[in-house]
Amino acid sequence: MQTKKLAEANGLRTFAIILETGDEAMASLQAFAAREGLSAAHISAIGAFREAVISYFDWERKAYDKIPVREQVEVASLSGDVALDPQDKPAIHVHVVLGRRDGSALAGHLTEGHVRPTLEIILTETPAHLHKRVDAESGLALIRIDGPG
Repeated sequence: MQTKKLAEANGLRTFAIILETGDEAMASLQAFAAREGLSAAHISAIGAFREAVISYFDWERKAYDKIPVREQVEVASLSGDVALDPQDKPAIHVHVVLGRRDGSALAGHLTEGHVRPTLEIILTETPAHLHKRVDAESGLALIRIDGPG
């Protein structure tokens, strides 16, 4: 993993995070967020995976179904955020659209992605903290914005 701070002004920081063949995307993002002490950020990326696991939240069961992707795919779109979990640790939440050789696409929560040859990530941190709390209806830790907007 290579990282570079691209800009910093008024509490806003922007980073380039470049992952290489063999890097696992979610673990790399989690390590970066912990190292930088991130509490609120937006993530976007493009690149490719040699294999991945995406997940779909089954509302009735209140559980994620894992979908293994055992082929080379293009990361056509990756978008997500960083917020503090209920224990005040950085939590990564990423959705991804993966393009197959035939042009079809798979989409869902990114659970695991093994990079080949690169994943080019831009992460922009904001100075405000975002906090997640467990939602009683879904059982998920969701971002909640308190106070006046």
